[in-house]
Amino acid sequence: MDEQLRERLIASRAAFAGRFISVTVDEVELPDGRAAMREIVHHPGAVAVVPLLDDGRVIMIRQYRQAAGKVLWELPAGVLEQGEEPESCARRELAEEVGQAPGELVHLFSTYTSPGFSTELIHIFLARGLRGVAASGEPDENIRAVPVALSDAVEMVRRGEVQNAAAVCGLLAADAWLSPAR
Repeated sequence: MDEQLRERLIASRAAFAGRFISVTVDEVELPDGRAAMREIVHHPGAVAVVPLLDDGRVIMIRQYRQAAGKVLWELPAGVLEQGEEPESCARRELAEEVGQAPGELVHLFSTYTSPGFSTELIHIFLARGLRGVAASGEPDENIRAVPVALSDAVEMVRRGEVQNAAAVCGLLAADAWLSPAR
């Protein structure tokens, strides 16, 4: 049945190549034979980490995002480097952004962020048994780490205060994973 939904690539043209992403304009043949254009953002993939402290707080970050035009509540996160495994990226980003190394790293799930136009697959992890390490953030990042009780962070999601999709999904998934009913 799914084969009847597939689109066939006819042609692809490079439209942009940047530091992290590239864009192609693809011509596809729809299942009914008609042609359509698809603008595709090619992304190497990313990770986001829910860092859980021993006292039940999670380390969230505050960061200004130019595309959104405001400071957002987020989780430590970052883009996969060429050939890098998601777990290695999660460990690297956790150290760089909040100066923590996990004793345990649990892969909660992976999800496409916006599959209508992007190939980005983000891997969400829960980090426990944290220990402090030297933070070594990127020179163009200006972030502030803020410990928040997981229950408060989930309420912030429900109130619409957390608008970063990876943070919303990660916090809700971590809360569900950690609940006694799991």
